[in-house]
Amino acid sequence: MIRSITINDFIGLKENIPLIDVRTPAEFLQGHIPGAFSVPLFNDEERVKVGTTYKQLGREQAILLGFDLTGSKWSGFIKQALQIAPDKKISVHCWRGGMRSGAMAWALDLYGFEVYLIQGGYKKYRNWVHLQFENNYMLTIVGGMTGSGKTKLLHELRLGGQQVIDLEDLAQHQGSTYGTMNKMVQPTQEQFENNLANDLKSMNSEQRIWAEDESLTIGKRSIPNAFWHQMRNAVMIDIQVDLEHRVATLTKEYGGLDKTFLIECTERIRKRLGPAQTKNAINAIREGPMEEFIRLALVYYDKTYRTGLLKRDVDKVYTLTIDPEDLPASTASILNFVSNIQSAKHNGHYTG
Repeated sequence: MIRSITINDFIGLKENIPLIDVRTPAEFLQGHIPGAFSVPLFNDEERVKVGTTYKQLGREQAILLGFDLTGSKWSGFIKQALQIAPDKKISVHCWRGGMRSGAMAWALDLYGFEVYLIQGGYKKYRNWVHLQFENNYMLTIVGGMTGSGKTKLLHELRLGGQQVIDLEDLAQHQGSTYGTMNKMVQPTQEQFENNLANDLKSMNSEQRIWAEDESLTIGKRSIPNAFWHQMRNAVMIDIQVDLEHRVATLTKEYGGLDKTFLIECTERIRKRLGPAQTKNAINAIREGPMEEFIRLALVYYDKTYRTGLLKRDVDKVYTLTIDPEDLPASTASILNFVSNIQSAKHNGHYTG
């Protein structure tokens, strides 16, 4: 049996029904619904042939070519589907919910699957993604200079049951010029947005959601404008950590990275760091001590952070000193601090 459902219906399903994406491998790589399985009806070259035939000879000739290209593949498709959904209940989509997903749904239905066919396909899903960023969220931002341990604090908040959006994890980048750590590979912009929307849909928008203070871009990925503006207008807790602790933390985190990688990254901020500072930083990378490289880099990053802080509404920025060595205590402090802000706002003493 084939059931035609909307993307909202699919996302709202209480039952976890496996989803297969029958678009080409290239389309899937560009962006896909998180958790979907790639079962391409055509490979990239075959799709071009079918598309060209459709334009030049019409729909019927394109359909015939499609059956010629997939004729020997159907048993393989069904075997893949059985591995993905052994209980024979599955959902299917293509780009616009057209012939590709329709053909796959027909074949799976013929074999005895219960098939949920998503109307409008991936295109409708992308519309849904963009709408998630327009929703209003009760955001609270954790700020602080580089090396303050913001990410660790967010992880501790999550362990304590708080709602947390980890943008750097979603973007696979730690935000600075050194942010890939010489190992992380960023998703496409499209997939970054899909992953962010997927996280947001699981959040209660009427309860607090924590996120780290970020620039509009994280590496080569951009935070969707509507969501980023909410971040900029949210209350921010500017955590304060001793400079020496920050230097020690960053030396441990970055000091063991490949020196060529560190030098190449440092060269990228030469204009902002300055020729003398850049030269000294590179010498420290090559010859040590690594702590000196970190201190020189922090001159630039601390200045950048302070500049960004000045662009925020001063009435929504609150400073809190924490002990980064005691994460449970720091988490308790920030939760209590925010609770007091909220109480002050409720009693009319809050100006944000």
